[in-house]
Amino acid sequence: MAIETEFSFAALPAPARRHIRVFQTHQFLDRFAMGLTVAVVALALTDRGMDLVQVSLLFGVYSLTTMTMELPFGGLADSIGRKPVFLAAVIASLLSLVLFLATRDFHILALSFAFIGFGRALRSGTLDAWFVETFQTAAPHVDVQPALAKAQSANAIGLAVGAVLGGFLPDVFGGFAQSHGFSAYDVSYAASFAVMLGVFLFTLLAIEEPARPVNFAALRQGFADVPTVIKDASLLALKHPTLSLLLAALAFFLMATNPVEVIWPTFAKPMLQQGYANTTIGVLTATYFFSIAFGAALSPYVSKIFKRQHALTLAGTFICLAAVQIALALQGEIFGFAIVFGLYSMCLGISETPASSILHRCVDDRQRSTMLSLKSLIQQLGAALGLVAAGAIAEIYTTPVAWMAGAVFLLIAALLALVLAKRLTTED
Repeated sequence: MAIETEFSFAALPAPARRHIRVFQTHQFLDRFAMGLTVAVVALALTDRGMDLVQVSLLFGVYSLTTMTMELPFGGLADSIGRKPVFLAAVIASLLSLVLFLATRDFHILALSFAFIGFGRALRSGTLDAWFVETFQTAAPHVDVQPALAKAQSANAIGLAVGAVLGGFLPDVFGGFAQSHGFSAYDVSYAASFAVMLGVFLFTLLAIEEPARPVNFAALRQGFADVPTVIKDASLLALKHPTLSLLLAALAFFLMATNPVEVIWPTFAKPMLQQGYANTTIGVLTATYFFSIAFGAALSPYVSKIFKRQHALTLAGTFICLAAVQIALALQGEIFGFAIVFGLYSMCLGISETPASSILHRCVDDRQRSTMLSLKSLIQQLGAALGLVAAGAIAEIYTTPVAWMAGAVFLLIAALLALVLAKRLTTED
């Protein structure tokens, strides 16, 4: 295995530097478009007359669609190209926004959420794989983790800025929208549609990928190959101990952290005065994204502490997350909660790129998108299991007890990462 050179942006060839900037811009715009609706989606659904059961069902439609489509479309990106599949994902997102804006009917909203999940599945592992492959061509044997960290930072910042603006727009223009028969929250969805159109054009013009023959026969073959793609990806993970350990660790990681990411507003809101509680929750949501971005930016420096041994970095981060998750569960005042929550989010950001670097190191280009999709699928399964378990524990006991119990999963993930580090050392 070739020895990786330490990353230095200034020392990179000009095409590699441009490649990073293009991908950072793309990731920011794409997540900015998504962030515009993230902050208001539940409020927009409630404003459309949906009760909490219906809101939960709609998110269930999204999750189910994403999970069932994840692997097939990862394989499709490997077959016909990353760029056309991503453009199809943007079209799916645009359709979901049009359907959402056009209706208050539950069934059509369910179709809108299905398109969101469809777009998510199409997105998974497409341009990430394109970025890694093109970077490795432009800068051979250079450590890709810091480059991934830069992209991850742009990703999280886009979500944060979008979330803040998505909550701000209804306050400023909501009255105007309502006077014309629309929901106040439709302003954020309309803004998201406009930015998503910009993402489509930017992808079309700025993302360069060698043309692959795309025709209906190729598309049909791509779907016909789905069983083989799934079998090959699963066998690769099962036969490759490094991949198996990594995917298992990430599943336990999501089992612990997803319940915190989903439930925290219900835990924090009782700590606030009702007059500005929702505004503060919105600010904390933005802080969450910014902290993840900051953690992603810190990731290369944390990696240096562990001598760029990514599995050790992952193990150390998981142990820190377990301690911080317990500390978060013990908070009773909003000031302390905000500080610990920011630290928790920062650790989440640090954890992203070491895991991605290990995965990219273990797979060939021809299966990169498929393995990224498999990773995403396993993470979603882990997240769903963790949320069900945490919800049951919280109902019987309390949310803090559920979070502290979840910290055990993080310790299991850390142990798996330590075993993974030993294997990687042996392989080298």
